[in-house]
Amino acid sequence: MASSELKNEKKPHLIIDKNEDNSRIDRVLCRLLGQEKRTLILRLIRKGNVRVNSKRIKPEFRVHEGDSVFLPASLRPDAPEQQAQTFMPTIKNLITLYEDDDLLIIDKQAGIVVHGGSGHDVGLVERLKVQLNLPELRLAHRLDRDTSGCLLLAKNLKTLRKLTESFRNRDAHKTYLAWVAGHPYPYAGRMQSKLLKGVTQSGERMVVDSEHGQEAITDLQTVLLREHADWRYSLVALQPHSGRTHQLRVQLQQEGHAILGDPKYAEKGDLKHYKTIKGKGLALHAWRLRFEHPSTGKILECRAPWPKRWAHFKKET
Repeated sequence: MASSELKNEKKPHLIIDKNEDNSRIDRVLCRLLGQEKRTLILRLIRKGNVRVNSKRIKPEFRVHEGDSVFLPASLRPDAPEQQAQTFMPTIKNLITLYEDDDLLIIDKQAGIVVHGGSGHDVGLVERLKVQLNLPELRLAHRLDRDTSGCLLLAKNLKTLRKLTESFRNRDAHKTYLAWVAGHPYPYAGRMQSKLLKGVTQSGERMVVDSEHGQEAITDLQTVLLREHADWRYSLVALQPHSGRTHQLRVQLQQEGHAILGDPKYAEKGDLKHYKTIKGKGLALHAWRLRFEHPSTGKILECRAPWPKRWAHFKKET
């Protein structure tokens, strides 16, 4: 396989295998070399330093089984023993919610980055590839570092493509639980926004509602209403119909009900109150995942248990 050849030797060429047939060259290299190298990969492709069958190509060029891809020295992977050290330490106390020949669904713990990049050399998926000996393992969707819960991974490219199509067609459904500031009213409704990535004057990355942004839709249902020392907060269930960056966090903040423990979008006063009820970390959990199994066609539903960090929420405060 192409990925195996990359890891075994410092070769200037890799041969595309059947799993990557008809894939975009930029996505193939990101999968094999790591998302953290995406910027470098795109730059080298556009400069002509990456070639397929000795010809210059564009990032959207689709490769086929048997194609020979030339890699410049800056993209060639390190020796196997050096790679193994990079992936340490292993993920401890891994909770598997479901697994078969095609899929792996785990209960991701808060604080774990799912993919390398943005200041992190490696993420959860890179570690699991080595730890579980699943070199073709790929993320079917993403969760923010501080979000816990159901994380779906595909064990092969064929499965990944079907899952990606399912999410794109909105045939797959995700339900999140979140503790938020205030008591939403009405108790159920739909949030609609156009979200755009931006950067503040201080250099912090933020997502804002803008007419130039991409459409984001989320359904909300209030589950529990709580109050502590005249401060109100609630548990809500959220069903996003799109997958924009920070979608739930931004939309709830726009509604005046920011997720508790969110240092980027919550009000300072709510952050302070959150600590008084022993809250810690972003109170967002990917609770349920429901989709059609890409091989069997049967509906599969997985639920991640109530997070341990939320144990104190079960009691009235």
